Amino acid sequence: MSSFFAEFVAFLQQYNVIWICIGLLIATKVADLGKSLIEDLLMPLLFSPLMRKMRVEKLEDLSYWGVLYGRFLARFVDFIVIALFVFIVVKASGISLSS
Repeated sequence: MSSFFAEFVAFLQQYNVIWICIGLLIATKVADLGKSLIEDLLMPLLFSPLMRKMRVEKLEDLSYWGVLYGRFLARFVDFIVIALFVFIVVKASGISLSS
């Protein structure tokens, strides 16, 4: 049994599994922060007049003949804002973006 445990620990060390897990946890929290920024701040501030005019409460509710194009628009805005946020963080950290 100790051989199995030793192999497992060697696997964790060789492939940096612990650091990958930590990075994934941080990335998940950054995504949550970005999603909250978008859904709780940007969407109400920027799109509330348009939403009131279209008589919907959330961008995701927009549809045309059953096609929920509002969901796509909301995910697109999420992507753009989070990508911009990641770009700014990477630029601020001094990491080179060129290959």
